[in-house]
Amino acid sequence: MMTNNDVLILGSGIAALQLASLLNKDLNVRILTKGKVRTANSYLAQGGIAAAIGEHDHPAKHIADTLEAGSYHNHQGAVEQIIHAAPGLIKFISEQESVFDKNPNGELLLGMEGAHSEKRIVHGGGDATGKNVVEFLISRLKDNVTIDEDVFAYELLMDSKNRCIGVKAKEQDGTIKYYYSTNTILATGGCGQLFTYTSNAPTVNGDGIAMAYRAGAEIVDMEFIQFHPTLLYLNGETKGLISEAVRGEGAILVTDDGSPIMEGVHPLKDLAPRHVVSQKIYEYLNNGCNVYLDISNIENFKERFPSITSICEENGLQLSEGRIPVAPGSHFLMGGVKTDLTGRTSINGLYAIGEAACTGLHGANRLASNSLLEGLYMGEKLSTWLNESASEEVHGKVHTAPFIPKEKVILPDIQQIKDCMMERVGIVRVAVNLQKQKAWLNRFNVLQIDNLDAYSFEEMTKIFMLITANLITESALKRTESRGGHYRSDYPVEDNLHWLNRTITHTNSQEMERNHEHIETALAT
Repeated sequence: MMTNNDVLILGSGIAALQLASLLNKDLNVRILTKGKVRTANSYLAQGGIAAAIGEHDHPAKHIADTLEAGSYHNHQGAVEQIIHAAPGLIKFISEQESVFDKNPNGELLLGMEGAHSEKRIVHGGGDATGKNVVEFLISRLKDNVTIDEDVFAYELLMDSKNRCIGVKAKEQDGTIKYYYSTNTILATGGCGQLFTYTSNAPTVNGDGIAMAYRAGAEIVDMEFIQFHPTLLYLNGETKGLISEAVRGEGAILVTDDGSPIMEGVHPLKDLAPRHVVSQKIYEYLNNGCNVYLDISNIENFKERFPSITSICEENGLQLSEGRIPVAPGSHFLMGGVKTDLTGRTSINGLYAIGEAACTGLHGANRLASNSLLEGLYMGEKLSTWLNESASEEVHGKVHTAPFIPKEKVILPDIQQIKDCMMERVGIVRVAVNLQKQKAWLNRFNVLQIDNLDAYSFEEMTKIFMLITANLITESALKRTESRGGHYRSDYPVEDNLHWLNRTITHTNSQEMERNHEHIETALAT
């Protein structure tokens, strides 16, 4: 079975839907999503969208905050362009529909979040911003957009000139489909599910990044993973995100006896950059202490944070006690498929936007509420490019019978992958654990697998998790310093002399051995 498309989008988050909603109606557009259109990470986003629109704010301040949070590993040009575009992106949406929260005078309400110097976070429905924006974008999709749900894309189709011409995908009943396209867009999100504790949707396993790597695209900055400081933590399990906005409204992190844990750690205390707060909570938990968010001084908590209230109540936590037990978990990948600001990758015909891409906006650690902003920006920018590019018929189609291998590669349990990554490549890293993880990952030889046709949804998920885990582990071992979301206890400080503006790039070169990995350290531009 096969289809022909002008634009094929993998994923259904904010970047994907923003792109699809802005494409010309004469383009044949298809969205493929592994789950349902509303199960993307973006739908879960409680935080808001950052934009310098306050009376005393200015894009220069937002830029400075972004660079500082990113430990100056950011791409300066990307930061400036995206931050300057933010007020216009917010203005466009707020003029179309009442997506964002406003005060009685009809002005946008602006909230405070960690590492921001001004109130500049726009919210929708209190802590339901992601859901509100996604629903708005879905309502704007035109008849030229087809959405195929429950379809697992697993291989990029390449022609003889090494141009991407679509994807091979599998439906739940095992049927293999070829989706040909002039333009193929990865909007598959990050890889939060590689770790035991995560805020991410169940489908976010690094599929798009692993597919791009297998096809030979450049992958960068994979060591930089943001662990959100505050996930609801009950009976040894994380149950959902407790937004940074809760600390923005005055909640503080305390121990069992009420001692504040961020006092004297950082000038911004509980609103310090996320990696600082995550590492401190992790330290306390490792020493057998519980950590809580003390919300007792927040008025009207249930009205201000309806999503968080329902997460807590669904899990039997009484908010009347004024404390929410928390632990840090994997939240956001700063790295990904290397792209320019239009979303173009190193492979012709292949684009990446949203969290799957790495534009350099976030540097070594993302500033709160810059992710939905990046998704909106990249979706709009790529739509302009594709609307101006003439659509052309894909030539050199490849269509082969399903491949049945003599034997399949033996794969570990998904839980084992997650637990090993959390323990060895999690919040605090050290060479001995990274080397142990690298040796463990090498046992599975997943890069030796040439063809995935015979593998099930779950087996392909494991393969993509292992490929992505390997990229993270290799990068974390290579970067002998601590910076942003990458913390090495054996190299606990930033080493600007050797590492400032240096980027670790992974390329799976086809002309080399299949499992050979070329890593180069290049100056960021």
